Amino acid sequence: MPPVPTPIPDNPEDDTRWRAAGERIQALLDASAAGGPGALQNAEQLVRELTDLYGAALGRLLRIASDSSPELAQVVSEAVAADDLVASLLLVHGLHPHSVQRRVADALDGVRPYLGSHGGDVDLIEVDGTTARLRFTGTCKSCPSSAATLELAIKDAVMAAAPEITSIDVVTDMPEPDLIPAASLLDRVHPNGHRHSSWQPAPVLDELAPGEVGGFAVAGAAVLACRIGAELFVYRDRCPNCARGLAGARLTGTVLQCPHCGSGFDVVHAGIAADDPSGSHLEPIPVLVRAGVRSIALAEEVAS
Repeated sequence: MPPVPTPIPDNPEDDTRWRAAGERIQALLDASAAGGPGALQNAEQLVRELTDLYGAALGRLLRIASDSSPELAQVVSEAVAADDLVASLLLVHGLHPHSVQRRVADALDGVRPYLGSHGGDVDLIEVDGTTARLRFTGTCKSCPSSAATLELAIKDAVMAAAPEITSIDVVTDMPEPDLIPAASLLDRVHPNGHRHSSWQPAPVLDELAPGEVGGFAVAGAAVLACRIGAELFVYRDRCPNCARGLAGARLTGTVLQCPHCGSGFDVVHAGIAADDPSGSHLEPIPVLVRAGVRSIALAEEVAS
């Protein structure tokens, strides 16, 4: 068996620097535009030449490993695929060792902890060309956060792992009675068809102790977070019944009680109202660990 390559030690500062390289390159290209169309075209051509050069070098390195030993090639393929930075460069050049089917499946594995926190899951039915077809299972079929999860978490993860995917279709079972209509869920994500979202780092959430409730301001948005065991649940800081903030709310088991109107909401099951047939619920905010940092997905009009 060939020796396993010794991994290069992680350097968080370098990792952060290279993850922001794309933004710096774009800023330089934008600055080049000030010199006129000719300067911008030269700068873009320079970027293309460098990208092609490094792409050719990466491809040659992978071929050298493959020619040396099939076992070594397998070890190298798995190692580079597991490194987010290297994997992103391989995707740019069409050199990623994993199929699009596997990359989509791995991306879904990454968001399963969030879905599981709401008692649900997601299955990959198939990848058909540039479309991934998924099915929600468990309580995610009726969970008020399912639409938000699709838009803000699953789509983000899938398209980052597989840029070839341009659309995601969700196959649902027959609707069950007394569920919130799917259209109303999508309205929460796209009111008037124009709401978008962005991921905002929120490492402060990690300070919550089990059983603790805390209010936080993240990118200008007021959010409420609860920790139950090892799981974090994040919601917009607003009671849907009295429209007031939830500062001072108490958590009893899994039920969060509004300090103003006394309404209770089950934070484990997407904030659905407890013992209330009206179907009111807190507005859930997806939370994931992205690039090692706890982050939440906020609508642009809120994040701004």
